[in-house]
Amino acid sequence: MSTMNKLSLITACYNSELTITDTLRSVSDQTYSNIEHIVIDGGSNDSTMSLVSKHGERVVKTISEKDKGIYDAYNKGLRLASGEIVGFINSDDFYASDTVLAKVMSVFEDPSIDACHANLCYVDSNDTSKIERVWRSWNYRDVDFERGYLPAHPTIFLRRELYDKHGHFSLDFGMVGDVDLVLRMFYRKDINSIHVDETWVHMRAGGATDVGGLKGILNQSRAIRKVQRNNGIHSSLIIYSLIKIFSRANQICKARLHRLFHGRCSL
Repeated sequence: MSTMNKLSLITACYNSELTITDTLRSVSDQTYSNIEHIVIDGGSNDSTMSLVSKHGERVVKTISEKDKGIYDAYNKGLRLASGEIVGFINSDDFYASDTVLAKVMSVFEDPSIDACHANLCYVDSNDTSKIERVWRSWNYRDVDFERGYLPAHPTIFLRRELYDKHGHFSLDFGMVGDVDLVLRMFYRKDINSIHVDETWVHMRAGGATDVGGLKGILNQSRAIRKVQRNNGIHSSLIIYSLIKIFSRANQICKARLHRLFHGRCSL
C-alpha cells in the first residue's frame, strides 16, 4: 500500500470497566498502523477512563462528560474524527482477529467504494469464546431494507465525507438511531457498499441494543418501524416482526450448529 489512509475508530462508553480492556487491546493489536482511536465517555464514575489511559495504545483523543446517550457520543466522536474512513467499536465489542482493520482498509483502496460491512457474532458476556448468535450479512438490495434486514452496525465502515454530506446520527429515535443512519446512507442515498463474508466483530450479548425475548423484539420492531417511515419505508408491523423473529431464530441456530461441529472457536 503506497499511502496508508487514516482510519478513525470511535468508542462510546459509560461505566465499562468490566469490558473495555478487551476493546482497547483488540484495537491496539491490529496490524494496520494508521489508526486514530477516539473514546467518548459519558462521565463514568468507575475505572473506565483509567483503563483507557492504561491500555489505549491507539487512543489519541478522549472526552469524558455527561451526554445525551450513545448517538450523542457518536456525534462527538465524528466531530473529532480526521481519518478518511470511520468505524465504531463499542466498549463491549472486540475485533475477531488482529487483521480485521487491514482488511477493511484494503477494501477502500478502490476509490469507487463508499462503505463496507461484514458479519458479527454475539458471544457470551462472560465466556467470550462461546458464540450465542451469528449475524451473517450480504450485499443488500432495497427490498432487503424494506423487509427490515440490515448490516450489523459495528461492522460498517464509511468514508468520512459521507457523514459530512448526509449528516450524523439523529437523537430522535432512542436506541435505534443506528438504524436511521444505516437506512439514510444505504437505502435513501444509495451509496456503493460491499459485503465481506468474514466475521469482523464479536459483541457481548446483553448490551444496550441487544433486545431479548418476544416482548423485546416487538418493542424494538415498533421503534424501528418509526425509523422506517421516516426514511420512506411503509411495511406491515406484523410482517416486520415475524421477519425479525425468524432472523433471530436463524442467528441462534447458526451459532448452535457452529458450536456442535466446531466447538467454541471463533468463526
